Amino acid sequence: MSSAPSDIASSTVLFEQHGSIGTMTFNRPEVYNAMSTELIMAFRDITTEIKKSSTLRVLIVKGAGKAFLAGGDVGQFYQQKDSIGDDVIALGDILHEGVINIRTMPFPVIAQIHGACAGAGLSLMLACDFAIASTTAQFKTAYTQIGLSPDGGSTYFLPRLVGMKVATELIMLSEGLSGEQALARGLVNRCVAPEVLNGETLLLATRLSQGATQAYARAKLLINQSFETPIKQHLDDEIAMFAECAKTDDFKEGVTAFVEKRKPTFTGK
Repeated sequence: MSSAPSDIASSTVLFEQHGSIGTMTFNRPEVYNAMSTELIMAFRDITTEIKKSSTLRVLIVKGAGKAFLAGGDVGQFYQQKDSIGDDVIALGDILHEGVINIRTMPFPVIAQIHGACAGAGLSLMLACDFAIASTTAQFKTAYTQIGLSPDGGSTYFLPRLVGMKVATELIMLSEGLSGEQALARGLVNRCVAPEVLNGETLLLATRLSQGATQAYARAKLLINQSFETPIKQHLDDEIAMFAECAKTDDFKEGVTAFVEKRKPTFTGK
């Protein structure tokens, strides 16, 4: 997969692959990548295809132009303000399919954040496994400022990351956070200077692409269910996943490399 399949290709969401690293780019830079109907549908369709890839081992998600993703298209909201309440559920379901695709991809997903990351953009960033932010990034939940409650998973991910009190503050007061503040609050993994953002993201992506992909996939599955599964069931699932990993070529390579005192070369198999 060197590019998004032609039957779902969209000018609003781009995809390219180099080796085992894929990059998905939101591409409405003239409106800070605000989510139009077309972008939401393309996001769902392209992530559905990416999830099926047998060659990808890591995905980078980023935005074109001056921002990551500034949330929903408020201009479109305004045009539909008298009817959007009746139409939004179907479109929201499509957005949420994309979010679930991100959370269930069998490989790590890295959000690369610069500029505005607001509303549904923040939700998508939170859904990713890793987030690297520029010091110039600006984070905001934004929903309540236009009279909306959140979508896209903000109310699911934020309390798990920062606790209920801080999540409530971020959502209800909708005060902005800088990249450094987002790092301090635990919303992102790293905050770096703008000029090294691309390089630092690629460095992490390369490291992950060379790791034990099947172990990552099972660890991600366990992390996803950890807040919902009773402890006994979760421990049973852990050992079951452990046993599955122990049957992989990567496990054999990992223990062999350890004994031979060398760096392992994982193939993801």
